[in-house]
Amino acid sequence: MEKEIICTLGPASMKAEVIARLEELGVNLLRINLSHTQLDEIADIIRFIQNITSVPICLDTEGAQIRTGNMREDKVFLSENSIIHIHPHPILGDSHNFNLYPEDVISTLKIGDFISIDFHSVLAQVIDKESESGVIRILTEGFVGKNKAVSIDRDIAMPPLTNKDREALAIGAKMGIRFVALSFASQASDVDEIRNVAADNVFAISKIESIKGVINLEEIAAKSDALLLDRGDLSRQVPIERIPMLQKDIIQRAKKSGVKIYVATNLLESMTTAMNPTRAEVNDIFNTLNDGADGLVLAAETAIGSYPVNCTAMVTKIARQFLTFPHKYSQEELLKKDSFWVVEPHGGDLVNRVNDNFDSEEIKGYKTLGVDRTVLMDAEQIALGTFSPLEGFMNREETESVLCDYRLPNGIIWTLPIILQTKKEKADRLKLGDRIALSLENSGEVYAILYLEDIYTYDLDKISKEIFGTNHSDHSGVRLLKNRGNHFLGGKIELIKRFPSKYKHYEITPKQARSIFENKGWSKVIGFHTRNVIHKIHEHIQMLALRKNNCDGLFVHPIVGPKKKGDFSADIILKSYELMIKEHYPKGKVVLAAFQSHSRYSGPREAVFTALCRKNFGCSHFIIGRDHTGVGNYYKSDEAHKLFDFLGDIGIFPIFFNEIHYCLKCGNYVESCKHSSKDILSISGTDGRKMLKSKKSPPEWFMLKSISNLILNELGKGNEVFV
Repeated sequence: MEKEIICTLGPASMKAEVIARLEELGVNLLRINLSHTQLDEIADIIRFIQNITSVPICLDTEGAQIRTGNMREDKVFLSENSIIHIHPHPILGDSHNFNLYPEDVISTLKIGDFISIDFHSVLAQVIDKESESGVIRILTEGFVGKNKAVSIDRDIAMPPLTNKDREALAIGAKMGIRFVALSFASQASDVDEIRNVAADNVFAISKIESIKGVINLEEIAAKSDALLLDRGDLSRQVPIERIPMLQKDIIQRAKKSGVKIYVATNLLESMTTAMNPTRAEVNDIFNTLNDGADGLVLAAETAIGSYPVNCTAMVTKIARQFLTFPHKYSQEELLKKDSFWVVEPHGGDLVNRVNDNFDSEEIKGYKTLGVDRTVLMDAEQIALGTFSPLEGFMNREETESVLCDYRLPNGIIWTLPIILQTKKEKADRLKLGDRIALSLENSGEVYAILYLEDIYTYDLDKISKEIFGTNHSDHSGVRLLKNRGNHFLGGKIELIKRFPSKYKHYEITPKQARSIFENKGWSKVIGFHTRNVIHKIHEHIQMLALRKNNCDGLFVHPIVGPKKKGDFSADIILKSYELMIKEHYPKGKVVLAAFQSHSRYSGPREAVFTALCRKNFGCSHFIIGRDHTGVGNYYKSDEAHKLFDFLGDIGIFPIFFNEIHYCLKCGNYVESCKHSSKDILSISGTDGRKMLKSKKSPPEWFMLKSISNLILNELGKGNEVFV
């Protein structure tokens, strides 16, 4: 049974992008706390939320609670033994005077009453009464802010609803609000009263936060649709060390009464200022669910905290964890490091074929096969899990299945054959079952072991046509494939050494990327594949994708393997993105890493393949531009888009962009607009490179001045900018 999550909206979360993320995270109810909301704001707030989401809204009443009024400053210090005058009418409070709400509470005070303010932050005693005001002496000093809870050490009769509550509920009823929460429910008649005021079909949640409410729980439950245990307010009347046992008792009694029970207060209090919870908080939430709670309520964490989305994500993760292991669980499952939050690897599990402890003496008895660096790069990415679920180079059955059906034989979508080609004379000396040491040709340095399971031939014209859509040798991918031989070796691999690169410190593995996203609290991550320096059009589509899809962050993952002559060097690509992160990107929203791989120039098939790779790195979304990973005019500009549509859901959401232009009249980047062609500016990557090679800066709308200056400075120093 799914556990429900109620999030309180406030200054930190009353934003369209945050509310949309809360909906995506599965929040069941959005709570408006009337104690912290002005009456004249309620209709506008309801309208604002309803325009963003279909998640129901819950109006939570002020109820029978005494609170402080407004203060001159955010908080006022009340020193021990100081004398304070408290007033019934609103004033701006300070260290000598403040008011209490509701206004008539002052008349009920008696000399000798003890008053506790803001969860025992301040303790005072009534020492005098003056006409309409009271006089208190501070016994325990501390800070007091506006609208803070006040309790008195005896039972004071108060109506269950304030005048403000009644007006707010009437507004809510007119605007279709079905859910209401009754604060400080003390008896069954309190629930009757809220039903009389709210909408006819109201779902009434009665909050148990006083001793009287605990005592009368069964009669309150009989009139309610759900109960909500507020541990914070209850702890003002009950010693805090008894709250855990009371929680268990209240949940059990609610269950027996046949109503849902939610639990609130201090679930993730530390996350109001920190990105991660304490172990105690995680344990508390898990045990609260284990006690039988039907749902959890986030209050300050999402209303005023710094990380409302992270808090909600954390509660969701803990709830999912709880539901995954309700009865029996294995040690292996508990020790798995896979995140419940970051998108699942393609095929379900992240492949790991790395063996750091391989016996180097044993290798001496293996046959050796010299291969080029692209084969070793593929072997490394297979071993690290980038190509999950692949565990090695494809055999004939796998290759044919991918070529014909865009799937592996087990039905998992896969679009690009990952193959190891060799010449006939080399294949003839191998046999099935061999363990083959894969070394860098002409060096003898061994990086991986191939466990040979298949040796097969394939018509190179046929496979070229399937992979590239052409068998013409003018196509760079076809030319490379035909030069490598028509014998193919299939089998699992084991990586014994990472392939060297001057950019190794930029490379992160899929496992490490997932760890970064988990640490940042990212669950919606956009992947961006590139082999160019950053320019304004790429920046535009990145930021537009981030905003429109309401994602947590961007994973920029430029390819740093072999390149064509004239391409930007890996060094300048990485430097351009480093500068973007330092000076231009929104802070904390972008992760940069190098992808040690090679372009295959296979257009649509490679577009899907690059998306699946980023899915294994933990990306939930992936940008697909015009002619993504294409070459020349071999592919139509929308061909990759069509293949994604044909394949359906592959577990990573493609974000499609057509050709982007800059419109002088719109003053913005557009795919199309109503203005004439003379107002539309277009510049290709080729044109940009030509300008830079000629020591000219591309126009500002195409490339940031700081980026073009970086490139021109590197050219001036004689550093490699173009391959």
